[in-house]
Amino acid sequence: MKYIFWDFNGTVLDDAYLCFEILNEMLIEEDRPIVSFEEYLMIFDFPVEAYYAKVYDLEKTSFEILAHRFIERYQPRSLKLQLHHGVIDAIKHFEKKGFINIMLSASEINNLHRQLEHFKIKNLFKHILGTSDVYAKSKVDVAKRFIEENKIDPKDIMMVGDTLHDVEVAEELGCEIILFTKGHQHKDRLNKYKSIDEIKELYQIL
Repeated sequence: MKYIFWDFNGTVLDDAYLCFEILNEMLIEEDRPIVSFEEYLMIFDFPVEAYYAKVYDLEKTSFEILAHRFIERYQPRSLKLQLHHGVIDAIKHFEKKGFINIMLSASEINNLHRQLEHFKIKNLFKHILGTSDVYAKSKVDVAKRFIEENKIDPKDIMMVGDTLHDVEVAEELGCEIILFTKGHQHKDRLNKYKSIDEIKELYQIL
């Protein structure tokens, strides 16, 4: 392994509970039933539009409107959150061991840069890869383009993520994946794959 592709939301940034809170705020505004945090972890999915379709009436309020409404609330409040325990130490540890750390996120690239700058971790990543809009559809194309342009062998990549979408991305790219169980999806949904409950467990794997 030469490269580690880090997911941001739920993997580096501990933001699952904030997303759950905003979801319920928006559900109340739409006169829809609210969900428990456990239910959130069981329904959250990619593309985000498919997840929204489980809880909203998208014929009443479009996904595009809901997505922008979410980001307007999420972005400023995300800056008050914490990074997951041990993640900065882990990124620095693997850099010392010769790995190239790369941020790969479904977040809109400008929002992502602002978050990384705020948390003072932008310098920890050799490359930062995000998407061109706020709809969080997929990061497959972004990753594929980067790999092709830099002539990287996917077998040299380990992805660290927190959702089944990260598994789909890894399978599409042909690289390895480790799932962190304290992100946006319930641990029970991830148990078919190699997973960790604490970031420090990566030290024994890589």
